[in-house]
Amino acid sequence: MTDFFDSVVPDSESDSASSEESGSEMAQHGCKGSEEIASHADLESQTPSIVKQAIGELLKTGVVDESAKRELFGHCVTHQTVINQKLEPLDLALRLDTHRGVAFVVVADGDREQEPSDDADAWSHPLVRRQRLTLEQSLLIALLRQAFVMHEQEMGVGQTNVKIAVDELLPQYLTYFGDSGSDQKNESRLLTQLDHLKGYGVVSGVDKNQEVTIRPLIAHLANPRSLTTLLETLQEKCGADTGEEKS
Repeated sequence: MTDFFDSVVPDSESDSASSEESGSEMAQHGCKGSEEIASHADLESQTPSIVKQAIGELLKTGVVDESAKRELFGHCVTHQTVINQKLEPLDLALRLDTHRGVAFVVVADGDREQEPSDDADAWSHPLVRRQRLTLEQSLLIALLRQAFVMHEQEMGVGQTNVKIAVDELLPQYLTYFGDSGSDQKNESRLLTQLDHLKGYGVVSGVDKNQEVTIRPLIAHLANPRSLTTLLETLQEKCGADTGEEKS
């Protein structure tokens, strides 16, 4: 005969089995929840493909011009913070000029400020190759920068592409470098220098109308600081040449 208390007091074995089953369900639920959280975190940590595309172009060429690659430039503007986070471990940073439509990579100067050095040339970046411009190339950039500024003063910043004809640029170029006496040689010399500058992203190639487009990056390459340095170099060279003539 079943005792009254048997129906009131719960069976310890059944409670144990029920507890184990409940614990197992909770453990399984907890594992699934952890997996879902980890999976969600992995998805969030993955870099979007459009950001990868923008970073790839920046690391490849160093610059994204809106007039040539509008979609990529838009990604640079929209995802500037994310791109800078990805570039930060490489000591690189993204700079934007939305008025002129150009995005470019620069070397982050945080570490350089912490470790000042009298010899700036002693510093180098493992991913950046420092290329020196010749005096002739520097002067040509200054002439192109002057034409760029005059266009912006007349038309406004970033309104239209800045173009200059080779025939218009040639007389200014010869003012500083002298006339060889041959029109063909003079033009060939100028075209050679323009082709070199094309690799720096400041001009386009010569088109069928014998014109070159001055890229907006020139506003940052030929900035007041670099132009002042160029002027000082020219003054030193003129002083040295004058001293040699007197002696």
